[in-house]
Amino acid sequence: MNDRLLRHPKSEDLLNYYSEEFLEVLLNEETCYPWNPADPETETYFEQLEQNFSLIDSCDAEELESQSERFFTCLHQCWENSETDRVKYNVIQRFSHLVPCDWIDAIAKQATCTISNNLSGIDRLVACVKPLLSDWDIEDLQVFARPLAYTMRGEISVKAVPWDELSEIEKARLTLKIAQEVLIELEEAQQQ
Repeated sequence: MNDRLLRHPKSEDLLNYYSEEFLEVLLNEETCYPWNPADPETETYFEQLEQNFSLIDSCDAEELESQSERFFTCLHQCWENSETDRVKYNVIQRFSHLVPCDWIDAIAKQATCTISNNLSGIDRLVACVKPLLSDWDIEDLQVFARPLAYTMRGEISVKAVPWDELSEIEKARLTLKIAQEVLIELEEAQQQ
């Protein structure tokens, strides 16, 4: 693909243009950026930059505090989302060949919401899969979730059968097993 771009008539002109511009910047006597932090001129360069972007001078203490709280709240939410994304990625890697990825995504979203609730293990599992298995009664899902909620935590064995070939009962069980994996990983991530 790169060969095709370089063979395009205008690509040689662009390459020459950018090469000349790059050489001009390199040979320019004026320093674009002080690369040596020990150089005395570097301090004045950074002071000048700080004056141009000084937020402290334009805000009073109250406004600065509220903005910093908003910033750190947003940062905290990004961190939580990255943990959820990491867990979701791990589960997708393990189960995407068995279950549609949008199901795994829905389970991960529900698990993130239910992990902070004070629900029992069975209720957490059911809450994670109930939107996907809305045709099922909660009591039936609790029956399938009971063995998962009360077993030792460990590796889950799953039949490698395509999703379309599974019965509705097998789909419900597999969905609950995936929900258990997501909840276990989220709990482990919170403990770290």
